[in-house]
Amino acid sequence: SSRLAALIHAAVLAVIVFAAAPLVSRIPLAALAGVLLATAIRMVEVGSLKAMAKATRSDALILVLTAVATLALDLVYAVIVGLVVAGALALRAVAKQARLDQVPLDRGDHSAEEHALLAEHIVAYRIDGPLFFAAAHRFLLELAEVADVRVVILRMSRVTTIDATGALVLKDAVEKLNRRGVVVMTSGIRPGQRQVLDSVGALDLLRLDGREYATTPEAIQGARTHLECAGVMSALSPQTSRPTSEETEETVG
Repeated sequence: SSRLAALIHAAVLAVIVFAAAPLVSRIPLAALAGVLLATAIRMVEVGSLKAMAKATRSDALILVLTAVATLALDLVYAVIVGLVVAGALALRAVAKQARLDQVPLDRGDHSAEEHALLAEHIVAYRIDGPLFFAAAHRFLLELAEVADVRVVILRMSRVTTIDATGALVLKDAVEKLNRRGVVVMTSGIRPGQRQVLDSVGALDLLRLDGREYATTPEAIQGARTHLECAGVMSALSPQTSRPTSEETEETVG
């Protein structure tokens, strides 16, 4: 069962095929088929098949489809079918990791009354996971349902990756909210994601009137300033800024 035994076995078979070809040609095909079947059966590890079938439904589905394709089509096509199905299921699993969660606003230095007024007009969403083509449509639907607010803050520090489709969907969502009179502000955009956002024009839209911020507390302060300019809130009296727990734990989103 070692590698050396396999090499010796292959060398012996090669010598027999080339040196004794006339004799080998007289072996009945039924006997050769039996040898092939026995070899194939010995290659199958029953324990591994049982483990894959019990692991997840996705693994069981890939196993069954590949086996059926091998019998019905060809080994090459079966491998292609297995790879395509495995890739689709993997994308589906990764897309489920993308979430758009509404998070409470930081209390900061605001009084209870001011914080309640801010929460009435500002909503903050944290985007977790990858924002790419497989999850972009669901993201657009969830973000488009935002209503009865004046400012939306998108916290993007936890976005692991973003592709062109995700950037286009983000741009489309921002444009739709802007047409409804909702101002969109962002915080925590990573340097590696700026190129994709800039390539589709989403970054210019997010930078409009300085609506992109490095941290969430800065974005909340910018939202408050916007509400003050719009006459929704009175100007906040100057106070000494105190660091909040969220600022300490998460400074970029």
